[in-house]
Amino acid sequence: MAGKLIIFSAPSGAGKSTLVQYLLTCGLDLEFSVSATSRSPRGVEKHGIDYYFMTPAEFKQRIENQEFIEYEEVYPNCYYGTLRTEIERITSLAKNIVFDVDVIGGINIKNQYGHRALSLFIAPPSIEILEQRLTRRATDSPEMIKKRVAKAAHELTFAPNFDYTIINDNLEDAKVESERLIRQFLLE
Repeated sequence: MAGKLIIFSAPSGAGKSTLVQYLLTCGLDLEFSVSATSRSPRGVEKHGIDYYFMTPAEFKQRIENQEFIEYEEVYPNCYYGTLRTEIERITSLAKNIVFDVDVIGGINIKNQYGHRALSLFIAPPSIEILEQRLTRRATDSPEMIKKRVAKAAHELTFAPNFDYTIINDNLEDAKVESERLIRQFLLE
C-alpha cells in the first residue's frame, strides 16, 4: 500500500543514511524525502538530492511561513526539517516515503502520522565506536565530532520513543532487520 511513512533516526554516524540508501534499492516502492538544512554541504553532497541547502535566514523565513511539517534547530543557527512540498511531491508519485531525520524530527513525524508511520531508531554499538566512525568519515572537524558525540549520548535516551531500535553493530545484519521490519509494516 503506497502512502506509508518509514522514519529512520539516529545519532550522526550510527549508519542510518547507509541503511536508507540500501533500502531504496530493495524494491520496497520507497521514495526518499529530501530534508532541508541551513548547514553547508559536506563532501560531495548535492542540493536537491542529499538536502535542500538554504541559509539560516531563508530557513527561518520558511518556518515563519509554516512550510515545514517538522524542523529542529540542532545546533545554534543549524536547522534541519522536512518541507510540506516534499511530502506532496512523493505522495503525488503514489510511493511510500522514507525519512532520514534527526531524533526529534522522527518523533514529531511519528506523532503526526501515527499508525501510518513506522519509526526505526538506529543505534551505534557504543559511543566509542560512534566516535571512531565519525572520525573515519572525515567530513567534520575534530570540534564538530566532539559536539556530535556529546549530543549522541542525549539522543540515545530517545530510542524508547521509536517503534523499533536496531543496533548497527554489523551492517549486513542491520540491513536484513530493517528490510524485514519495513516489509512487514507495508503488508499491514
